[in-house]
Amino acid sequence: MSKLTYQAAVNYLESFIDYEKKGDYSYNPRLWNLDRMRLLLHYLDEPHQKLKTIHIAGSKGKGSTAAMIHAILKASGYRTGLYTSPHLVTPLERFRINSQMMSENQFCELVERLQPHIAEVNRRTDIGKLSFFEIYTAIGFLFFELEKVDFLVLEVGLGGRLDATNVVEPLVSVITQISLEHTNLLGDNLASIAAEKAGIIKKNGLVISSPQEPEVMKVIEKSCARQNAQLFKVGEDISFERLDADQSGQHFTLKSRIAEYSRCLMPLLGKHQLINAATAVGAIELLRCHDYIISEEQVKVGLERTFWPARMQIIGREPTILLDVAHSPQSAKLLRESICETFTYDRLILLVGISADKDIKSIGAELCPIADIAILTKASNNPRAADPARIKQEWQGFGATLVIKDTVESALDYARSIAEKDDLICITGSFYPLGEAMKLLGVSF
Repeated sequence: MSKLTYQAAVNYLESFIDYEKKGDYSYNPRLWNLDRMRLLLHYLDEPHQKLKTIHIAGSKGKGSTAAMIHAILKASGYRTGLYTSPHLVTPLERFRINSQMMSENQFCELVERLQPHIAEVNRRTDIGKLSFFEIYTAIGFLFFELEKVDFLVLEVGLGGRLDATNVVEPLVSVITQISLEHTNLLGDNLASIAAEKAGIIKKNGLVISSPQEPEVMKVIEKSCARQNAQLFKVGEDISFERLDADQSGQHFTLKSRIAEYSRCLMPLLGKHQLINAATAVGAIELLRCHDYIISEEQVKVGLERTFWPARMQIIGREPTILLDVAHSPQSAKLLRESICETFTYDRLILLVGISADKDIKSIGAELCPIADIAILTKASNNPRAADPARIKQEWQGFGATLVIKDTVESALDYARSIAEKDDLICITGSFYPLGEAMKLLGVSF
């Protein structure tokens, strides 16, 4: 039993620099390298080398794709780990085995076990200090190794090439759709960003890519050629056709070079989730190259059981309350399209909080034209949060009535006070206001 309390363990980890909440930093070799991570893992007896991983990078859909792969492997009888970031409500969400989150006691024991090794790494003066994410990732590797998972589905935190997760030699590398993001860090054009994401491609590896812009696919193809890796593409090697969709999910067929999956059900809403599903199934099929054969029926069962919170997630009725993380213009566009094709309502009431380093104006240009009222707020636990007054200034003239509320709680109270039973309340933006709203609404996983 650990001597640490859960809150003490969380507080200890939060004392390290958290780039998820910090916007004013540079992507330089001292801050961003794998030396610290490799040294810490060496002290832990290299747990990552004992894991069979599926490694996932991308700008959009990597969390959903990870959840689908996890669900399929679980449905196939495998003990499957899932490591994702950031979290919405509790840090324990980052570590799951067969959908079950790590316990508080396990978390405390692992933090206590890592403490002396963290101190040892941080005594070094030549490689910089360990970050919050690096330590969390090391906790994850050790946890999944100790728990003897059959597979680990591993989501990249930021970029790919220099991400703390990029110490593994995966069975399959997955690249979901890439768009402009973190341009101050990864580059101000798609090709530069793609080069960072493609950094997860390993020598003689297997790679599945979602559909990409031509300049992005060119970078991925060159990276695969350089590493002698085999590249498989959604749209060429595996394709899908949507059959029907409503608020309960969507039916579709998938066809690859080796199998056909008829009338699959995907409970996650939005046509973009079918791209993610095809990518996930492509990754599953590539496991055959390592002698893991998963049947068409197991794939379909896994897809049908996929759950991923705050992605077009309906949590209330009369009025309908919808949660969706949409913190880029591209994800806002997908949210707009999904709302328009899936829901009917009298008024659309947005509740929005966005990080200051996002393209706030372009997000508003996507969402405001379909909204009647946009309630602008900020999360209490995100130093990167944009001031609601700034959001209002940038969203003027886009069509929605703009209202500022200082806290997520007051924004939520206001939204529910003005909503009629046939209205739609959509809570969107960055992870932090979504997570805060979920806590207030009592949404559990």
